[in-house]
Amino acid sequence: MKSLIEELPKIIAEGKKEVIKILENLEGRHKITLQTNEYVLPVEKGNQLYQKTVIRPSQSEWLNRLCYGDNLFVMQALLAGDQSTGLPSMRKCIDLIYIDPPFDSKADYRSKITLPGTEVSLTPTTAEQVAYSDTWRDGTVSYLKMMYPRLVLMKELLSDKGSLYVHLDWHVGHYVKILLDDIFGKDKFVNEIVWQRTGAQNNARSYGINYDTILVYRVTEDYIWNPQFTPYTEEDIQEYFSVDPINGKLYRKNNPTGQGYQHHTRNFGKGEIYPPQGRHWSIDQEEINRLLKEDRIIFTRSGYPFIKKYIDELPGRNIQSIWTDCIPPRKSSELTGYATQKPEKLLERIIRASSNENSIVADFFAGSGTTGAVAEKLGRRWIMSDMGKPATMIMRKRFVDIPAKPFLYQCIGDYQQEVFASNKIFKRVGDLAQVVLNLFGAIPLSNEESQRNLGYIKDSHTLDVVDSPNRITGENIINKAIELKERDGWNKVIVLGWNFAFNIVDIIRNTNNPSLEVQVIPPDLIDKLRSKTNYKKLIENKQIRFVTLQYISLQKPFVESKNSTEETLHVELKNYCMLSPEALPLDEKGKEQIQKFVDKDPLALIEYWSVDPNYDGETFHSQWQDYRENTEHNDNNLRVVTKAIFDVPKLPDGQKRKICVKAVDVFGLESVVVEEI
Repeated sequence: MKSLIEELPKIIAEGKKEVIKILENLEGRHKITLQTNEYVLPVEKGNQLYQKTVIRPSQSEWLNRLCYGDNLFVMQALLAGDQSTGLPSMRKCIDLIYIDPPFDSKADYRSKITLPGTEVSLTPTTAEQVAYSDTWRDGTVSYLKMMYPRLVLMKELLSDKGSLYVHLDWHVGHYVKILLDDIFGKDKFVNEIVWQRTGAQNNARSYGINYDTILVYRVTEDYIWNPQFTPYTEEDIQEYFSVDPINGKLYRKNNPTGQGYQHHTRNFGKGEIYPPQGRHWSIDQEEINRLLKEDRIIFTRSGYPFIKKYIDELPGRNIQSIWTDCIPPRKSSELTGYATQKPEKLLERIIRASSNENSIVADFFAGSGTTGAVAEKLGRRWIMSDMGKPATMIMRKRFVDIPAKPFLYQCIGDYQQEVFASNKIFKRVGDLAQVVLNLFGAIPLSNEESQRNLGYIKDSHTLDVVDSPNRITGENIINKAIELKERDGWNKVIVLGWNFAFNIVDIIRNTNNPSLEVQVIPPDLIDKLRSKTNYKKLIENKQIRFVTLQYISLQKPFVESKNSTEETLHVELKNYCMLSPEALPLDEKGKEQIQKFVDKDPLALIEYWSVDPNYDGETFHSQWQDYRENTEHNDNNLRVVTKAIFDVPKLPDGQKRKICVKAVDVFGLESVVVEEI
């Protein structure tokens, strides 16, 4: 077995080949794009009014972006841009990227969901499971193979003034540094920051490991750098400061030279003086004359001049590369319950140091969204990306709660098969499709690579199409399935998907095709397929249950006239019909608990819902939102309010109001309903 040092050249060589293909595909006809699920206009707390000015995503004004999906595809889409929606390429546009990638292969990524009176645990989404198993299949080697192309794409996105901060720990930090040296160049290394993340870590047979490291790289010499400071401590004052006998103020001596060889003399009041060898005077004679008048030049016994710098003129002590003052708080309003959340103070320091106001800041392993939340508060623009459904739900709620400026909630658009054909996991996805077909009771149609996701049920002459777990099942795959059905004369077509476009119910309805059916593949299926023995048991016992999509229903919405220009809109949730708990990634106890809510209190399962009061049929403009743990109703923080009542502009006479409501349940499953008034 080869050591990691022996494997590194191969990892880098393979990574470079992969990046070349990715960059070539950016110009191809099947380039990856981002699909806008939601245009979110967060509502001011206590002022739930319709946003009268709606900025369309195609306009030139910048919109912050929250992206759900594999960051390898998200970054490709950002580099490619999308002319059809007016979103330009982000190549060389981002001033700061901070990432906190997973770096412990033994981590438990199960999520806990708290519901009224109970708590349940669920496994990650199917896409997360696929990515996780790929990342750690061969241990650290697989991890480094995952990281290399992503780091290269980050460099492509960084501006010439840009910096990259990579947050790691002892498991992989030293190996990732080798990759970064190869990608950026050793001379572009800026710092290794040691961040103390906890007060103490007691280990029986070693020193406590209570720190992470953050590697900092720049693109060019002209990178953004804003020095950061901490207040002087009492020890600093005792050691470095003196009391000025003239005015009683604290001061420290400041050396008026800098590095260099400009040997010009200056007169500090005691004749012309040369600077020391290898130094030059950093202030001109006019400034020296002013300081002399203010009695702020002092001399050592040898006659060397120093300048009095008063403590109220100094910003503090320069931040060094060991950070011990950003330990995460145990209790704080900023905590979201996300396991690996980093403190806002840590990100505030990084963002202030390496970006300017209005800079674009990105985080492609965004987690709980601390980078975006801090960037928003500091007046930066941001792009956040994560492939975890829980993470994107937490971020969306967090940005609404700030409230943030309007932002896009996007996901990866449908990928064409050609994209996956060049992807090294495509064969595995094809194998998985064959397994799904067998479990569904279908006969594989063909063993050809391009058709391994197709099967049929002979008795009913039904075509079955299995979508990829790495793809959002949406309009493209639905239309393609119908086209295959019509072309080859099938009686019916069933599409089996893992992850669905937010408006999938509308997409199905708009086809107006009764011979189309869409069903959900159980999200924990991959977890159940860890061995051939498990697969055989599933086939024999028919334990896998495929179910139809979830949906939300409303009481009939209505409006009341308020004045000549406005009316009050009333929207109320009526019921939520969710997937059978059997199809959810839960243990038996969890399924029983959820079934009780399904039977008696289904609306308690809603995590977030929002309203577009004038839906254009294309982009969902979220202009009223509510979510569990909304600070506006903390007395009932495990339920959303079920009524939305807010003022909207009147429409022209005779024009119908089309209302669109989106609801997301505690499992991250989205439902959309459209009603006309």
